[in-house]
Amino acid sequence: MANKPTDESTPEDFDSDAIDESIGEDQAQRDAQKGTHEDTHEASMEQPQEAPDDAATSQDDASEELAKVKDQLLRTVAEMENVRRRAQRDVENAHKFAVEKLLGELLPVVDSLEKAEEAAKTTDNADSMAEGISLSLKLFVSTLEKSGIAIVDPLGEPFDPQLHEAMAMVPNPDAEPNSVMDVMQRGYTLNGRLVRAAKVVVVKGE
Repeated sequence: MANKPTDESTPEDFDSDAIDESIGEDQAQRDAQKGTHEDTHEASMEQPQEAPDDAATSQDDASEELAKVKDQLLRTVAEMENVRRRAQRDVENAHKFAVEKLLGELLPVVDSLEKAEEAAKTTDNADSMAEGISLSLKLFVSTLEKSGIAIVDPLGEPFDPQLHEAMAMVPNPDAEPNSVMDVMQRGYTLNGRLVRAAKVVVVKGE
């Protein structure tokens, strides 16, 4: 009959205290893990409660900034409109009253011509009347020159198509060919710009 192994363990050989301790450790570890999961879940549940407040604050800040920008834009547009209106008014006034200074300087010429007219009606002296008209004309020409107007009187000068208008061409052996022999009507320039060309008679070349 075979002998039973001497190292075979029986139920009585197990340490019950060790088993209980192992089971207790496993239970404690499971409880700890369960507590960790519950804490994480609670934290995740609490987090969304704070997010709406932050979003609302950010939205309020954005709305306030947008309102400031809109207000500044409206102010800028209004200021630009005011500037445009002032500029338009200044241009209109400039057009209306551009000749105001010239008119003030021409009024003495009108007074002088009125006096010459009165003198012509009350005297038969032609020389006296001519002298009065001559003084009025000189005053008038002086006023024009102060305003930048220059007289184009090219008698004896070479013909210039930029300033002169040839009304006729006649031969004249005593004058330089292509020169102005006679001025039928004087011309005028304003600050260098031609206002009216002088009407002239030009010497015909050979």
